[in-house]
Amino acid sequence: MGTAFIHETNSTGELHSDDDELEPSAQLPAGVKNYITPGGYRKLKDELEQLWKIERPELVKTITWAASNGDRSENGDYIYGKKRLREIDRRVRFLLKRLEQAEVIDPAQRGECNQVFFGATVTVCNGNGCENTYSIVGVDEADVKGGLISWVSPLARTLLKLREGEIAILRTPVGIQELEILSVAYRELG
Repeated sequence: MGTAFIHETNSTGELHSDDDELEPSAQLPAGVKNYITPGGYRKLKDELEQLWKIERPELVKTITWAASNGDRSENGDYIYGKKRLREIDRRVRFLLKRLEQAEVIDPAQRGECNQVFFGATVTVCNGNGCENTYSIVGVDEADVKGGLISWVSPLARTLLKLREGEIAILRTPVGIQELEILSVAYRELG
């Protein structure tokens, strides 16, 4: 029998399985490594510690108190608490798995290089003369509004291995866009 059919209960009685679904945006393509910057790794560890050592113990206290009040079927503290506890436990399992699989790469250690690799901060110019700067980071630390793009994103994959002065051809739903690589730098991120 596969592990997808094995369920366990934890110390608080929560039912879980190891095949919890990941958020689609957080999934890694099959067979690739989970590259992450030191800053991204630190953020995941901090979130795990916050959930496991602070939020979860407080929530367990609230659930225990709510359960001691009697009728659980209409007890909002109990019902919400159990739901939130499942969410926390799912996120904790996700974070543990991601941290275990992480391959930390520090872009600041690369030194001078004009070729785009993981951790590069790249300034590009489109055909309209508009400049944008992106840092290529891990899946779990991507933030497009902050200029952090996942290394598996179409834009990052288009830029990877190119050098300053080269033209990247980005295929988008609205057509083909040419991006000139103006600069490539490696520095500490996050």
